[in-house]
Amino acid sequence: MTRGSLTTFSIANDVSKYFAIIPAAFASTYPQLQVLNFMHLTSPESAILSAVIFNALIIIALIPLALKGVPYRAVGAAQLLRDNLLIYGLGGLIAPFIGIKLIDMLMTATGLVH
Repeated sequence: MTRGSLTTFSIANDVSKYFAIIPAAFASTYPQLQVLNFMHLTSPESAILSAVIFNALIIIALIPLALKGVPYRAVGAAQLLRDNLLIYGLGGLIAPFIGIKLIDMLMTATGLVH
């Protein structure tokens, strides 16, 4: 149960991070990618650094869940998949966008990136 939940979160988390990093990192080389740069991160460097910092923080945040585990519930496979996708999949899609943007804003405000 726990492995499936964490895997669902991890896959969704990685997809979101790539949507944050790739447009910011390659928009100057491939101007067509600017359409996907809806986060408007400060620079390619800050996009990558923010994603790395977010990833380190999210791994630490998931340790208690990994150690405690996801509670077992006697439900069917379809219901379990739906619940995992709703909770961990949606959380994995939304959390990186919010976290990376906040980290980027914090690093810009403190002058760590330009």
